[in-house]
Amino acid sequence: MLKRTHNCGELRSANLNQEVVLNGWIAKHRDHGGLIFIDIRDRYGKTQIVFNVELQPELFEIAKRLGLEDVIGVHGIVMSRPEGNINSQMSTGDIDIEVDQLIVYNESDPLPFDVNDRTSAMEDHRLKYRYLELRTAELQNHLLLRHRAAKATRDYLDSNDFIEIETPVLMKSTPEGARDFLVPSRIHKHKFYALPQSPQTYKQLLMVSGFDKYYQIVKCFRDEDFRADRQPEFTQIDLEMSFIKQEDVIDLGTDLVKFIWKSVLDVDLPQVFPTLPYHEALETYGSDKPDIRFEMKLMEFAHFVEQSEFNAFKNVLAAGGRVKAIVCPNGKNYSRKTIDELTGYVKTYFSAKGLAWMKISGDTLEGGISKFFTEELQRKIISEYEANDGDIIFIIGDDPQVVFSALGALRLELGKRENLIKPGSWAPLWVTDFPLVEWNSDSNRWDALHHPFTSPNFEDIHLLDAEPGNCRSLAYDVVMNGYELGGGSIRIHDTNLQQKVFGLLGISTAEAEEKFGFLLNAFRFGAPPHGGMAFGFDRIVMLLVGSSQIRDVIAFPKTTSAASLMDNSPSLVDQQQLDELGLLLKG
Repeated sequence: MLKRTHNCGELRSANLNQEVVLNGWIAKHRDHGGLIFIDIRDRYGKTQIVFNVELQPELFEIAKRLGLEDVIGVHGIVMSRPEGNINSQMSTGDIDIEVDQLIVYNESDPLPFDVNDRTSAMEDHRLKYRYLELRTAELQNHLLLRHRAAKATRDYLDSNDFIEIETPVLMKSTPEGARDFLVPSRIHKHKFYALPQSPQTYKQLLMVSGFDKYYQIVKCFRDEDFRADRQPEFTQIDLEMSFIKQEDVIDLGTDLVKFIWKSVLDVDLPQVFPTLPYHEALETYGSDKPDIRFEMKLMEFAHFVEQSEFNAFKNVLAAGGRVKAIVCPNGKNYSRKTIDELTGYVKTYFSAKGLAWMKISGDTLEGGISKFFTEELQRKIISEYEANDGDIIFIIGDDPQVVFSALGALRLELGKRENLIKPGSWAPLWVTDFPLVEWNSDSNRWDALHHPFTSPNFEDIHLLDAEPGNCRSLAYDVVMNGYELGGGSIRIHDTNLQQKVFGLLGISTAEAEEKFGFLLNAFRFGAPPHGGMAFGFDRIVMLLVGSSQIRDVIAFPKTTSAASLMDNSPSLVDQQQLDELGLLLKG
């Protein structure tokens, strides 16, 4: 083997006439008669090497037979390129290596796709050969940036006296909102471990143990329905602190996000992130993770409905529903066909019954449902919304949850269509004052909006008995450009309050003891006030690299159906393994 002296991205004109050794993969091969030019690549870059038939006829013949992605090692002399052949697109573009020794370590079979062009194959095909896709410059840059983001995280938290502590991967199954991945125990027949959805109970136990500042960059697992920014196994930046208030966690989370963005992208985020209460976020943007890079806020429309003759929306209001609107510029771009497409979008994906609209023409409204509003009422709508000639108003009336989700999603779609988002802009914010619980009509009970250890807002504890739905929690999310980066809460550290919340959630004393007895017992021995949060590390990196799916920043991801096309997992196991575990498969 030729032991490399340099990587393929570092040689410059300052290295002229030096003897060097490079190892790597062949990225390009060009035969110019008596000269063969090859680009050799490693993760640091590319260097052009040259074989001259007059100087090394035997090596020249070997080089002629080399193919793309063959792995080679070369020894040679660094030479200056002729003036007209300098390649300003390559960091090593002003030099060549004149080869005098060559070793072919491995010859590659014909490639299933071009690793120099990631778009040369569909994603499923690339995932099947993920180890080849990882050779692409794009994914290598993504994983390098992921490494830098992880290092920045550790640097920041270490400088603030946090201790990195690993917690178990095999744990007890506890209700945390999603289905657990279960692991059968061979030794303890008919019993199961669960893979952690988060280290929630363990980090609270660490607070009881006196480790007042804990963190880890940790794998978590959730058996849930997937989408572009979800995976069955994902990575969190998990942290917890003792003797703190909500503002302390928000301040630390703000500074951590700022540090990562500065370290990785050299971007200065705002000194203080704006804060938006949960209900205001829904009312204004239709989402608890709003993208505030552009305006187009949701407007109240109910008072106009009450003065109109549009009975369909009046019936919605009478049934306890909501009617809200957004004003979009460039109404001329929205033909009836386009409006029908948008209507199908909100119906199909958000269960809206329909999408009403009106276009502004001077000081009146036309088209859509405009005929149900008097001219005077039309002028009031235009004035109150500060709408301009040529704008279009979209309105949805439905169940409140449908209105918020559908109109919020439509807002994002229109923002993209109208290019309202400035490229390269960053808009972080905190969303606070989440409800403690939400009503589960299917099960006829209250569910924790976050998890059962989230503390009620101390100002609202009196509401737990009579109006639990109006009780705020001490929970908070940090949002960036419409994506939730992370979330957390101040935890309940008082046993009596924890039992009261369990009761509200329908968790009996026996069930609480079965599921969380180890944690409740720990609280009996002196639990400090504590709180923390978890950041979605994959999602942070996804945003940093400018992607829209976390598969792009995970080395070996699963598909949206939680399958690995590369190693064909999940897979069947043999009967002997099932017998050892005492398992019988059904169906």
